Amino acid sequence: MKFELEIGRALALVAACILAAPAGAQTWPDRTVRVIVPFAPGGGADTVTRVLIEQLNKNIANRFVADNRTGAGGTVGAELAARAAPDGYTLLTSAFEMSINPTMRPNLRYDVFKDFVLISDLAHANYILACHPSVPARTVKQLIALAKSRPGVLNYGSSGTGGGNHLTVELFSAMAGIKWVHVPFKGSNASITAVMAGEIDCTIGSTNSVGPHVKSGRVRALGVTGATRAPAFPKLPRISEAGVPGFVVNGWYGFYAPAGTPPEIIRRLSTETKRALFSPEAKEKLRILGNEPVASSPEEFETSLRAETAKWAKLIKDIGLKPLN
Repeated sequence: MKFELEIGRALALVAACILAAPAGAQTWPDRTVRVIVPFAPGGGADTVTRVLIEQLNKNIANRFVADNRTGAGGTVGAELAARAAPDGYTLLTSAFEMSINPTMRPNLRYDVFKDFVLISDLAHANYILACHPSVPARTVKQLIALAKSRPGVLNYGSSGTGGGNHLTVELFSAMAGIKWVHVPFKGSNASITAVMAGEIDCTIGSTNSVGPHVKSGRVRALGVTGATRAPAFPKLPRISEAGVPGFVVNGWYGFYAPAGTPPEIIRRLSTETKRALFSPEAKEKLRILGNEPVASSPEEFETSLRAETAKWAKLIKDIGLKPLN
């Protein structure tokens, strides 16, 4: 009898768990959902996140809020999200540093493929290679020739060592066969400001951050990094067609949840993310910012993230870039 009672209790517990999970997913979200952005307000990841949140608040419930937690190339916010309760009330967006940090920062206290559930690739961004107007180069080919004639003299700024735009320029340098000086800043906006002031020669930044200064004439754009031309700058050539065949870098932004988040919530987030990003309002806002919505499935996102991680790991090894502690 005692054995049968224990069996009965165990079965009842299993049944309760089975019934509880869908019920929780059905009522989600019934309180604030925090979306951690591991970069500063106004940057690419932040602006894409806020476009997404605006639509999620319209379509699901007005409970999504952005929470900027900056530091260490996006790893501070990512670790915070990885350690959060897997209940659907803490999520993470991030930039393509998520594919760089595992190699550049080998002491990470999280594993993107083990400590997160991948929800969706959100958007792809084109980056502009731009220089101060005093730099005597008006094309990519002219810049390469100038750098080769002044090895170690010409310089470029980035958002920081090991960041996305730093490694984008390093890939460009390796493929173009040039050597110039890296000047790291604390954020991409700081490097763009330094170019405008004539303190450094060149930088690479998103169409959203660099574009207005190109239009004002304070910096000179030479080319874009993506596989296609930027809609906001249709006359600006791709770097791959302007002097470095095969060079393509698309910045991208992803959406994550802590490992163990209920599958029902992940499925709903994946569906609602696509619905949000491909709404006419969101598409228009993203394209003004120089982004193209993607909204891939979790499986597609994992495939692309693994490929990106391998790509940057190879570059870091090939150029002998020293990992950060």
